[in-house]
Amino acid sequence: MSRIGKSPIALPKGVEVKIANGLVTVKGAKGELTQKVDTDITVAVEEGNVVVTRPTDQKRHKALHGLYRSLISNMVKGVSEGFKTEQELVGVGYRASNKGQMLEMSLGYSHNINFEIPKEIKITTATEKGQNPKVILESADKQLIGMVAAKIRSLRKPEPYKGKGIKFAGEQLRRKAGKSASKK
Repeated sequence: MSRIGKSPIALPKGVEVKIANGLVTVKGAKGELTQKVDTDITVAVEEGNVVVTRPTDQKRHKALHGLYRSLISNMVKGVSEGFKTEQELVGVGYRASNKGQMLEMSLGYSHNINFEIPKEIKITTATEKGQNPKVILESADKQLIGMVAAKIRSLRKPEPYKGKGIKFAGEQLRRKAGKSASKK
């Protein structure tokens, strides 16, 4: 059996799971999420746990078993605790500010970049003296927050020589030596 797929998902207090017509709905304090599940995979709620099972040991069923268990686990964690992503803008003159769901960034281009954030995500920006500006995203949907964070990062990826660009907080970048290092 799949190591990930066979472990049950414990439901914290205040989290409700409904299963109907191949659709799993998870409801909690932070919101409500739904996920369509393949017809071969069976999802059931037993004694305060969500259990995902598969019919056979086919390679496809094994893959879907672990996948849907992970997706449902992320949904349960999202509606109970939520997910948070922090990004830093590294570079001279790089700034970020938000007005509602509109993120405005100055990333060294000739113009400012305006980026519309989906309403399911709560956005905050922080600028402290001596620190890099930060963009903080919070949401119950891990998949959506990851996609938005990746899109923001793609606006100015960190470059390997000086490290300028948008990076995730705590991310270690591989740095390269410049031209002068090769002349010795």
